[in-house]
Amino acid sequence: MSLEVVVEDIKAQAREQAEEITQAAESDAEEIVADAESDAEEIKTEREREVDRQIAQERERRISSAELEAKQERLEARREVLETVRERVESELANLDGERREELTRDLLESALEEFEGAVDVYGRAEDAALLEEIVADYDATLAGERDCLGGVVVESSASRVRVNNTFDSILEGVWEDEIRSISERLFEDVEALDGDVPEDDTGTTEQ
Repeated sequence: MSLEVVVEDIKAQAREQAEEITQAAESDAEEIVADAESDAEEIKTEREREVDRQIAQERERRISSAELEAKQERLEARREVLETVRERVESELANLDGERREELTRDLLESALEEFEGAVDVYGRAEDAALLEEIVADYDATLAGERDCLGGVVVESSASRVRVNNTFDSILEGVWEDEIRSISERLFEDVEALDGDVPEDDTGTTEQ
């Protein structure tokens, strides 16, 4: 066999080996690219899911925040309306006059006197001084001073150390506490359960 034949044979074997290596390399490369593309798609899908989750969470947070803000605004509006109603009632009580005011004042004094024996001191609104002087003259009582109130009387006895607050304010307070839920429901026909959200007043009613 001549040298040229041997060389050509070696070249042929080398070309064959190179072809096999190239084909194997291309196959490996295609597999690597396919795996990389698959991984990239999985990463993309997971990222999209994460973004969707974040968007959903942010949407829920904003919806919850908006609902809470709306609820607070509704409650504040209701409080303002109830305060306005309360102020109007107080104004009407303060402006009662004539026989109706005398009748209510006398009834409140007589109710208070049931708690006492003997002489008592009576206090009332400055604007009612003349009316109170006229009324207490019919009882074992003395007009002893003024109280900052809408009307009615505060009755005291130094002998028994008892004080009865029968002012319009104290009566209104008791009625308001008892009726505020029904008042609110009448004002707001679509009202939800108040669950303690009704504004509270902090004034007292009767002292002893």
